[in-house]
Amino acid sequence: MKYNLSEITAVIKDRRTIYPEQFSARKVHKEQIELLLNNAIWAPTHGMTQPWRFKVFMDDAKQRLGEFLTSMYLDFVPSEKQNEVKLARMTSRPAMASAVIAVCMERQESEIIPEIEEVEAVACAVQNMYLTSTAYGLGCFWSTPKFIYTAKMDAFLGLKEKDKCLGLIYIGYPQAEWPKGQRKPIEYVTEWHHK
Repeated sequence: MKYNLSEITAVIKDRRTIYPEQFSARKVHKEQIELLLNNAIWAPTHGMTQPWRFKVFMDDAKQRLGEFLTSMYLDFVPSEKQNEVKLARMTSRPAMASAVIAVCMERQESEIIPEIEEVEAVACAVQNMYLTSTAYGLGCFWSTPKFIYTAKMDAFLGLKEKDKCLGLIYIGYPQAEWPKGQRKPIEYVTEWHHK
């Protein structure tokens, strides 16, 4: 065997979503974020388009992001549907994280590769980030509020017209015990075909 399969399997099975409210004050270093990103770019990519783009918010930039998310929530969600808890999260979550990474997709200029395949490549990059975070013992949360897919969000991030933001990744050290998880056995989700 080329690698220790039991360790790789353990990291995959141990991957969890850990919310910023569960982060401690312990700081994640820039070098750790760089490794997350370096591992992210090794995701599969059809035609080697490498469509992933990352906008990393750390230090004071997190406050600017939180203010923007708060204003987006107020603008995007009708007042009768606004929720005080969700509104508070827009500002507080970036502050709770050591870093927030806007994960974006840069659309191939020729558009030869279908857009869905570019989105899938970026999603694979996010999984690499999740697995690297797990190996580090870092909490990771992929947030996708509905307004993330708007032109206003794209403008805030400086994206081109056909590019897309696919979510915000919050990174921090968890303050509590690592959560347990479960999945349905493969028998529930798999069909085997032999002929």
